Amino acid sequence: MSFFSTPTSTTVGSTGNTSGTAEKDIEVAEPPTDSISSLSFSSQADYLAVGSWDNSVRIYEVGANGQTQGKAMYQHQGPVLDVCWNKEGNKIFSGGADNAGRMFDVTTGQATQVAQHDAPIKVVSWVDAPQAGILATGSWDKTIKYWDLRTANPVATVQLPERCYTFDIQYPLMVVGTAERHIQIFNLSNPNTAYKTIVSPLKWQTRVISCFTTSPAASGFAVGSVEGRVAIQYVEEKDAQSNFSFKCHRRDSAPKDQALVYAVNDISFHPVHGTFSTCGADGTIHFWDKDARTRLKTFDAAPGPISTTAFNRTGNIFAYAVSYDWSKGHSGMTPGMPNKIMLHSCKDEEVRKRPARK
Repeated sequence: MSFFSTPTSTTVGSTGNTSGTAEKDIEVAEPPTDSISSLSFSSQADYLAVGSWDNSVRIYEVGANGQTQGKAMYQHQGPVLDVCWNKEGNKIFSGGADNAGRMFDVTTGQATQVAQHDAPIKVVSWVDAPQAGILATGSWDKTIKYWDLRTANPVATVQLPERCYTFDIQYPLMVVGTAERHIQIFNLSNPNTAYKTIVSPLKWQTRVISCFTTSPAASGFAVGSVEGRVAIQYVEEKDAQSNFSFKCHRRDSAPKDQALVYAVNDISFHPVHGTFSTCGADGTIHFWDKDARTRLKTFDAAPGPISTTAFNRTGNIFAYAVSYDWSKGHSGMTPGMPNKIMLHSCKDEEVRKRPARK
């Protein structure tokens, strides 16, 4: 089920970086025709799933030199808001504004509906539980549902205090961000009850949450807001001294009362080094080392928003979408806005941790 003819790629203009050298990122051929909401690499091979507001999920194969080929595509009946893979890399899951969760079987090329909510499904994630894999879906209907794909109904439903905007899972940790800045922390060995509930350390609406584990005894999450800030927050009180927040995706060089502030749209952790990226509505991408509390790299990736990002399984490819991010609502969607997927070849010095500060 191939939806493109021949593998092609386009090299686009240079991007600025901290070293001042020019480099070329590669543009994925034939991207979606509307805003790009989600990127997700397979954990088994360099296949990239892409969700879009054009109601589609596209799957691309990425070659050794960054060349891309479309391999498959399937549809929702409304904008696709999130995509993910299962651990084996043979199934893709997606949630959309049609209130449906769908599964695409890479082996058979068949798409089926596997989840249902009463409002749009904002986020989906595969839970690699010890006994059997479970699909988790979070919705604007103020619930999270867990689905065993062998049965038609959810195996459990969790009521949230508000609409689900984001969640992330690093088993057994799941952290959920909702409207009104609620954050609920779950231990998935007891998935039906929140382990801890807090208010976001950031003062403005939560946009994205991404989990990390620093050791078997220490785990936490990064949270990004619409106001150009990120907070690093640890789960346990014993690690609270390591909590901090910082500004990013802001242009504070303007007069103090006119500083330009942009939404933090996505946070992606590097699978090897544990460093992370942020992208924003200002068209920039930053790589960070949370332990050294330092910025590793900055590049101006686009004149418009960067809506979503993802590292591949080895961390040597970083994908980002140049696309309208809806941070300014419907009125901000001007005609002719680009929809591009770019591939950046990660150099080790860009993503490797720095010595910790004394």
